[in-house]
Amino acid sequence: MTPLSPIFITDLFYKIDKKLIEVLQSLSDDDWNKQSIAPLWTVKDIAVHLLDGNIRSLSMARDGYYGVQPDNVNTYQDLVFYLNKLNADWVIAFKRMSPKILVELLEISGRQYCEYITQLNPFDKAIFPVNWAGEEESRTWFHVAREYTEKWHHQQQIRLAVGKEGELYAKEFYWPHLETSMRALPHHYRTLTGDEGDTIQFVVTGEGGGTWNLYHENSQWFLVQENVTEPICKVIIEGAIAWRLLTKGISKQEARNYISIEGKQEAGEMIFDMLAVMA
Repeated sequence: MTPLSPIFITDLFYKIDKKLIEVLQSLSDDDWNKQSIAPLWTVKDIAVHLLDGNIRSLSMARDGYYGVQPDNVNTYQDLVFYLNKLNADWVIAFKRMSPKILVELLEISGRQYCEYITQLNPFDKAIFPVNWAGEEESRTWFHVAREYTEKWHHQQQIRLAVGKEGELYAKEFYWPHLETSMRALPHHYRTLTGDEGDTIQFVVTGEGGGTWNLYHENSQWFLVQENVTEPICKVIIEGAIAWRLLTKGISKQEARNYISIEGKQEAGEMIFDMLAVMA
């Protein structure tokens, strides 16, 4: 069985940021205030959060400046609580900023962030592990790919709110988001018992979708490139729903209308609780 290859997509950051600026510059005053699928955030709030991502990443990774250090972060949920508070504080503070200034700062900080990540060795130890994939230490390529999923799904939240989501479903942009997010599968399925050689197949439909195979060997689940056995379960997810499922952007009940499970139901049902974000 062949494991999945590393993901190298630093060039896409320039393109995804260009798409962000384009859509933000097209917004009306009313669009900025529209509610997104993130319950507490408007379109403007999400754009503010993306600015925070650029600035915080540059400050910590490039400049070695960490600002306020967290206290009593001993568990995954402690870390999620800390990050949620950071995010909320930033969004509240930037309520006073105009959309025009926000877009200008996104352009400046985005360009600097893109320049920074192109200089990194993808196989060095990452500044932060990809926790939602169960890793305590990650390679830089995975951390960078995780950052791409953040930029992709938050921009798509904006686009969904204003009815302009089609562009990011192109394979060039969507498939890398899915290819990265699906790396959460082995960690998420770690408690599911299986027989040697069992395979669970996940299919995301549409132009930017693909197929991912989870293979059981030596009491563990691994993502592999090929499928050489008949899957014990096949999970088929509509393309426009997959990212929402993985980012807490749709309820389990609603998601059931867009996902079909063939074969072992117990295995397929677990997909409804999988996340590829810190939540």
